[in-house]
Amino acid sequence: MLRSAGCVFADDEARVLRRWASGADELDDWTARRVAGEPLEHIVGRVEFGGLDLRVGPGVFVPRQRSLLLAAAAVDLVAERPGVFVEVCCGVAPIAATVAHRHPATSIVVSDIDVTALDFATLNVPGATAVRGRFLDAVTAPASVIAAVPPYVPDGQARLLPGEAGHEAARALFGGSDGLDAVRALLGGAASRLVDGGAIAVEMHRDQTTSAAAHAARHGLHTRTVHAEDRQTAVLIGTKPERVTVRRRTTDTRV
Repeated sequence: MLRSAGCVFADDEARVLRRWASGADELDDWTARRVAGEPLEHIVGRVEFGGLDLRVGPGVFVPRQRSLLLAAAAVDLVAERPGVFVEVCCGVAPIAATVAHRHPATSIVVSDIDVTALDFATLNVPGATAVRGRFLDAVTAPASVIAAVPPYVPDGQARLLPGEAGHEAARALFGGSDGLDAVRALLGGAASRLVDGGAIAVEMHRDQTTSAAAHAARHGLHTRTVHAEDRQTAVLIGTKPERVTVRRRTTDTRV
């Protein structure tokens, strides 16, 4: 049934359904839902991400495997900058979950405007502080590292997305006419939310990096870009410069 419905990885998906279904009746129900176009991850309630078993559910944004690039960048940044890590636009918090797994002592904040997504985020990162908010609203104290998978699909490209995307919230996918509305908001406000030397890492399409980097530079960040092997995904890293302290030389005027 799955193959005839157009599922490219029908055999793999069938194995996943059989693994998590509680019995024949549920398996039949799940198969029918998948044939109807519902995302596999929403049906079984979980997704594998970098070796972690993350909980997901209907309506929430399903973490993409391409975001492993951002997860790796976040892990490296936290290693260099211990302190508070914040994942904004977190969805089910795949980046925060990865950081928590690799750096268990890190203080973690997860934030999203979607209450349902935050519920799943707290399941996936039990020790995190969850804050409902838009973009950087949740960063009330200076963070060492901020990471985000913001909505960055241009509005005009909706028809190019697979049918499963229709089961996810549009606000988690689309970022305005050029896809950069949320990216600009994050990069434009990051310097005021980071400690000196802190960094923000944002996922986007490689064709968006030049414009995003210029915007970040105008707002006081030094930038570099990491590209994925898929030649589509990129992570822009913006660093807030360290504050330079100038010491005045004093002259002893005593005779």
